[in-house]
Amino acid sequence: MVTVIYAHPNPKSFNHSIKEEVIGVLRSKGRHYELRDLYALGFNPVLSARDFETFLSGGVPEDVKREQEIIKASELLLFIYPIWWTGMPAILKGYIDRVFSYGFAYEEKEGELVGLLSDKRAVVINTLGASALDYGPSGMEECLRKTMDTGIFKFCGIEVVEHIFLYAVPYVGEEERKNMLHQVKKSLEEVL
Repeated sequence: MVTVIYAHPNPKSFNHSIKEEVIGVLRSKGRHYELRDLYALGFNPVLSARDFETFLSGGVPEDVKREQEIIKASELLLFIYPIWWTGMPAILKGYIDRVFSYGFAYEEKEGELVGLLSDKRAVVINTLGASALDYGPSGMEECLRKTMDTGIFKFCGIEVVEHIFLYAVPYVGEEERKNMLHQVKKSLEEVL
């Protein structure tokens, strides 16, 4: 199964078009998928004191347990989200904070922290307002890869097989957006 984790509140956004393209590819390949549209779900991103108490007592909050079961059943996680303020939207960060918890995504073994999701692969698709010239030479793209691909996903044992950056989205024309969607389609077909 493929789980699509989508984080953008605007149904008219280019991220929405990307999500639709991804779902079209999954359907055309006959792949079973689960869409987790975090805004549509009204997912609560706040890791609360009550969550900590539940985790410490060996339990898992019900909304977190549901997401963990979906991720557990998946072999591929597909993240679609914009880069805002050089990071992911707060709702997605909160999703990771709550769902990718100790005992599910990682644990300590013999004094070492070990990722528990090593049977998962991930594709990350990001849209950016800035250009590739703004992010590439400055090192910001590499920082995003280190923070997300290494600091979050690899830490949990997940192999990031593709990380697609789609630059200057608000400033490009319709033809370039079509090219971007084609790039997403082609990359996903190769991964599947």
